[in-house]
Amino acid sequence: MRWKQFFTPAKSISAEEARTFMVERSQDEFSLIDVRQPKEYDASHIPGSKLIPIADLDKRLEEIDPSKPALVYCAVGGRSRVAAQMLSGKGFDNVINIKGGIKAWGGHLAVGSEELGLELLTGNESIEETLVAAYSLESGLRDFYLSMNEKVRQDDIKKLFQKLAQIETLHQDRIFDEYLQVSGSQVSREDFENGVVVNAVEGGLTTDEYIQMFKPDWESAVDIISLAMSIEAQALDLYTRASERSNDPRSTEALKKIADEERAHLEQLGKLLDERI
Repeated sequence: MRWKQFFTPAKSISAEEARTFMVERSQDEFSLIDVRQPKEYDASHIPGSKLIPIADLDKRLEEIDPSKPALVYCAVGGRSRVAAQMLSGKGFDNVINIKGGIKAWGGHLAVGSEELGLELLTGNESIEETLVAAYSLESGLRDFYLSMNEKVRQDDIKKLFQKLAQIETLHQDRIFDEYLQVSGSQVSREDFENGVVVNAVEGGLTTDEYIQMFKPDWESAVDIISLAMSIEAQALDLYTRASERSNDPRSTEALKKIADEERAHLEQLGKLLDERI
């Protein structure tokens, strides 16, 4: 018996091609689906991916937008190839299997369950509340970089931390400007910041949790940039998941925009890492 006859063929691309595909598009232009088991997802997953175990796929088709390309991955490519064929057979026109799965990804990954960090963004926030939460998360990361800057000795590492903090400051500037625009408020930056208190860095983990997780060498530029990329990957993942559960269309769009900016930050850090390797 030829099992292949029961499946509609689906396209496959390499992990590098998939990464390029996603970089060239906004978060809203494609779906990224992880068909592994929840424990596998919790251990590590591609930032922004939605968990739909292959055993549940046929019962959760309504969660996948048929008008968008759907990229599917698993651990090494076997389950996702079958999942892509199943989706194609169900009428999804543009399904792409990522060959080699997460093992071949080679990029930075997010960790934790689909609920991690969502106590900060529950889905019930107004657009103003969403922007305040996002601003506070960016502020947490900026303060983290500045505090680390005081602990290192090498001048080039100090400058690196300052550069990373500056990137977060620019992101905060953009979020604050959007807050003023959507709220019609004339609040000062100082008064706005006095109302922002969230004890977390981006991605729903605290500073100490990040340090314990990655244990970087504080005198290694490569380690520090890698840590920053891991945090940005976690942030991209959080904002994507939050956008999917938001009940306010304007909050959804704001979160998708911030997720796209986090993806751009990852690209910036990747180039910075290439210069150091």
